[in-house]
Amino acid sequence: MTLGDFPQKAAGCQRPNGEDNPAMRVQYETFTVNKRFPLTISRGTTAQTTNLWLRIEADGIEGWGEASPFSIGTYRESTESLLEAARQVEALLEPLHPSQRHRIEHLLKEHQMPSAIRAAVDVALHDWLGKRTGLPLWKLWGLERESIVPTTVTIGINPPEIARQRVRDWLALTGARALKIKLGSPEGIEADKAMFTAVQDEAPAGVTLRVDANGGWGVADAITMCRWLAERGVEYVEQPLPRGMEEALPEISRQSPLPIFVDESCFTSADVVKLADRVHGVNLKLMKCGGLSEAIRIVHTARACGLQVMFGCYSDSSLAITAAAHLSPLADHLDLDSHLNLLDDPFVGAQWLDGRVLPGDEPGLGVHRREDTA
Repeated sequence: MTLGDFPQKAAGCQRPNGEDNPAMRVQYETFTVNKRFPLTISRGTTAQTTNLWLRIEADGIEGWGEASPFSIGTYRESTESLLEAARQVEALLEPLHPSQRHRIEHLLKEHQMPSAIRAAVDVALHDWLGKRTGLPLWKLWGLERESIVPTTVTIGINPPEIARQRVRDWLALTGARALKIKLGSPEGIEADKAMFTAVQDEAPAGVTLRVDANGGWGVADAITMCRWLAERGVEYVEQPLPRGMEEALPEISRQSPLPIFVDESCFTSADVVKLADRVHGVNLKLMKCGGLSEAIRIVHTARACGLQVMFGCYSDSSLAITAAAHLSPLADHLDLDSHLNLLDDPFVGAQWLDGRVLPGDEPGLGVHRREDTA
């Protein structure tokens, strides 16, 4: 492909080194999604979220991104705060061009934009670039879809009999090859053991089991549970301790027979370095880290530190899940299942095939509105 093959810029637009205003246009709107099965973790239950759809247009090309709210401890991003940030982003980006991704990233950090809004902008800029070049993002990065591992589907905290039903529901719906079991019940580790046993009894042979406590244990309970879960064939344990207790992680890793991953304790690549001597892997999420650009930095930093990498999600639609799927050939483990639990996902993107989330061959993200594909 030559430069002459690229789509022509829109009339009145000018490249960043030109004298005219590049006139990047930013639009955004909210959309509400409802979960098929409300998800309960150690911090509470979620049944519905209102996310933000952000679009960036220049040169007659439109890139899409998504921001979904989330809360970890004192760090909270609500729909309202994301909307207010989007209003500021609209004014900040208007004088710039999507090709100025590095400058835009620094500008958003300088203005302390929420990480989910930075993720939406960064994903939209990547989508724009892929469409500009005519390549899907995984090809633009030189990755291979064949390297994408199966993703887990999540079983939230529930009484044992409901947990059994959730296993049946999810396997019938998806044919998943791996389950992530949420533990850290407020009722204590005996409730965790009862729920885990129910899930394990219901899961067919060959289905991989992983556990996420979402910071729901203290040190003693975490050590006890890691040993107990290791005897039952669990692959790894994620976030055994609350964010803020990272100094206790070396003791957990030393006494646990299972690999320890962290999620809430790791936001950016800078956190990876601080955690490298006390865990076996990190879980990155686009909303938490601020987009694909920082996700790539997390992957490379983790590899340099000898750590494994997992990709996760919040209440993301197919838009954000597809963005993560394009980068997922770089991951050791995947937990990209939030879109599977939505009754009213407004987008269509990556395919679910044989337990894997696979991006397509269309330029950019390859995401469309569901109403446009009906």
